[in-house]
Amino acid sequence: MKSAIQFLRGFVTSASLKKKVHSSKQGAKATKYLGRDSNSLSSGVVGLANVGKSTFFQAITRSTLGNPANYPFATIDAEKSRIVVESHELEHLAHIYQSQKKVPSTFTIYDIAGLTRNAASGEGLGNKFLSDIRQVDGIFHLIRGFEDDEVIHMEGTKVDPVRDAEIVTEELILKDLEYIESGLESLSKDMRKPHVDKRQISSEIELLNTVRDLLYESTKISSKQWSSSEIAIINKYNFLTAKPTVYLLNVSENDYFSGKNKYIADLENWVSKNSMGEVVLMFSAKLEARLLEESRDGSIKKDGQEARSALQGIVQAMREQLHLISFYTCSSNEAHEWSLRQGSTVDEAAGVIHSDLQRTFISSLVYKYADLVTMSPPIDESWLKANAKQHKCGKNYVVENGDVIFIKASSALKR
Repeated sequence: MKSAIQFLRGFVTSASLKKKVHSSKQGAKATKYLGRDSNSLSSGVVGLANVGKSTFFQAITRSTLGNPANYPFATIDAEKSRIVVESHELEHLAHIYQSQKKVPSTFTIYDIAGLTRNAASGEGLGNKFLSDIRQVDGIFHLIRGFEDDEVIHMEGTKVDPVRDAEIVTEELILKDLEYIESGLESLSKDMRKPHVDKRQISSEIELLNTVRDLLYESTKISSKQWSSSEIAIINKYNFLTAKPTVYLLNVSENDYFSGKNKYIADLENWVSKNSMGEVVLMFSAKLEARLLEESRDGSIKKDGQEARSALQGIVQAMREQLHLISFYTCSSNEAHEWSLRQGSTVDEAAGVIHSDLQRTFISSLVYKYADLVTMSPPIDESWLKANAKQHKCGKNYVVENGDVIFIKASSALKR
């Protein structure tokens, strides 16, 4: 599998971080993913104590909720914020539909207390950290990649991103092993009960043993390809290492401007071996804090070089890891972006808008964003229809990223 290292310095567009949804067939079978079956997913910022998590959280949420103090456990309780997902597509659609109002998609993010070695055994704020992380769907794993003698490091003075990544991952694995032992004990009791499906229980026990063997090899659950039936069982346990991860290497301003960091290659190699399919992004929490305070256009110049915020690219990377795409409903009144799990059908998209629309769904009209991207206002739907750019779809159509959808339903609720 290809390595997924990317350097986000403002020149990587959100489109380059999105996977194309290939299937648009009628009647396609829904894809199963690890994690909650929801279109409203959240992420938590985790990592060792005192590596810049709260500074990152403040920057990405444009808030002062976190506490970026220079000592361990500056954050005690998980802070929560909802951020707006920037969308060039929404801007363009609002323009051509001449919409009076724009409603962007949002994304929930938590700043979680810092981890320490032996957290799974309860040291530091370990129990609280591991409890908080169970509540989120994806992980922003923040890792220190800068040198600064004035910033305390929990593991001493030497900066070592691979070591830090291993510490956090090992603690998550140890906690998942606890969940497996508890699950196996419960299943063993169930096997002794009358009138139970012993074949199903045996199958679940066999799978948990397979997962346990994987974790013993220090491999995360998310690194392996699982069948839909296996995913259904794994999701019951809400394992920590099953949550998709975006690794964020927090570097100095100079490294971010140059796009180079002496630790990134080693971290890249580690992720490719231990967290296959997950991404590593380089950013600077210190620079993001400056951008928040000093920049109006999201950029800063230094020695003839310009750097732009990496935050929206980071958000898009997490949305990709969570298999989230966007579809739109548009009119002269409102252009609205909605989040949807990749592989979902159009009637499920209708349910995101309103449950009644899914219940009374009849059909939909779909426009592809690629057919609208060059259009100027006002939009000419008659021309789109005449040129076969308007697609009438039944309930089993699989929604693609960027689709503009009009729902026909038997109730009065229509979008």
